[in-house]
Amino acid sequence: EYKANKKCSATGSIIEASLDKGKGPIATILVQNGTLKVADYVVAGTVIGKIRDMTDYTGKRVKEAFPSYAVQVQGFSEVPKAGDLMVVVKDEKLAKKVAQERLDKERSEMASSIGGAGLVWGDSEQKNLNIIIKGDVQGSVEAIKSSLLKLNEEMAEKKVKLSVVHSAVGAISESDIMLADTAKAIIIAFNVKAETKAQAIAERSNIDIRRYSIIYDAIDDMTRALKGMLDPIYKEVSLGEAEVRQTFRISSFGTIAGSYITKGKVVRNSKVRVIRDGIIIFEGALTSLKRGKDDAKEVASGYECGIGLEKFNDVKVGDIIESYILEQIEQ
Repeated sequence: EYKANKKCSATGSIIEASLDKGKGPIATILVQNGTLKVADYVVAGTVIGKIRDMTDYTGKRVKEAFPSYAVQVQGFSEVPKAGDLMVVVKDEKLAKKVAQERLDKERSEMASSIGGAGLVWGDSEQKNLNIIIKGDVQGSVEAIKSSLLKLNEEMAEKKVKLSVVHSAVGAISESDIMLADTAKAIIIAFNVKAETKAQAIAERSNIDIRRYSIIYDAIDDMTRALKGMLDPIYKEVSLGEAEVRQTFRISSFGTIAGSYITKGKVVRNSKVRVIRDGIIIFEGALTSLKRGKDDAKEVASGYECGIGLEKFNDVKVGDIIESYILEQIEQ
């Protein structure tokens, strides 16, 4: 005979969560007590949010969710973890305070558990490779994690061990970079990219972020890393970013992205990826780069240009086009 009070502030559990390409962070919440309402400020684990939209199991929008109701919500700042407790707080200030206290405690516990292990390729008896996994959906994160941990069975006799020090859904955050720096860990980014501030810190701290869109590529890469067979090794060098301001449809070329270079430069022969709401939706090559009507080898920050993408016409206003190259590095 379970009973609940629907007249108090809501509490509940995160059943599942993911990073949607169009909606951003979304989570399914099972309300266990109280009434969850649109515009409520909430905390789930170390993630805060303000509920801006709720839908029931039929997809119908609702303004309230009572005890025992499961609803999908939008409004979280990041993707919360499945199983986290969700609580409603009175305002954003309190939400941030609670989340920061939990984050500080989590970092302290992680740092103490990691100790001084780190990434070791010296003459020590045990060689350890620490990994942080970030992905767009929980299923992919768990699949990569379980597959990588199975590699330890193959490497047991060779005294090489892979450890997953952290795994979660969502874009790579500043806390992920700091943890990677502390643990001397490689970050596996599956269909996600780093937040702007996090990317800047990663570049300063020389954090190794490896991006994948196919699970088997990540597993194969880490297998080669454990076996010491990464030959050759390529380092990704970001050249610049462009924001799509307008799109044009040309029958002979497809969709052209009218873009403004916001950072660095875009180079004709570079590789590119299209990012929408923190999710990588396309990786490939440029088919054209123009300044006005003229072809350009590169376009620098502060200038406008037209960008054509190979076999991709679904570019939209607001998308970010990142230009990068791969440089071979010596082991």
